[in-house]
This record gives sequence, C-alpha cells and structure tokens, in this order.
Amino acid sequence: MTIFLLTLGFFLVIAVAMAIGYIIQNKTLAGSCGGLGSLGIEKACDCDNPCEKRQERERLAAEKERISIKNI
Repeated sequence: MTIFLLTLGFFLVIAVAMAIGYIIQNKTLAGSCGGLGSLGIEKACDCDNPCEKRQERERLAAEKERISIKNI
C-alpha cells in the first residue's frame, strides 16, 4: 500500500507542476499535428451535400441567429 501511495503522490505532484507550467505560459492547447486545418479542411463535416440532420441543425442555427439580431 505504501508503494501505491508514493506512486499516486508522485503523479499528483507531476500533474500539479504541469498545470502550473501551463498557467504560467498562458498558451492555448494545440494538437501536435495541426489538426484538420493543416489538411485544408475548415470544419469536421466537409461534405458538399450534408445529411438531412445536419441541414436541419444549420437551418435552426441560422434562424436563431437571425432572430437574435432582429431583437437587438
């Protein structure tokens, strides 16, 4: 049990040190390979003809945005 507690404590100290380093550097998280942007893909669904569910979500989002602008 002592080895387990020492190991757990060690990992907690390392995690706290990494968190403090992240806060001090004030950087945003980024992937190591650049993500989809490096491949020239602007969004996760880069389809020319998206499915009906996605079309409905986009329509509702556009409608919601239009309504919000009118109320201002």
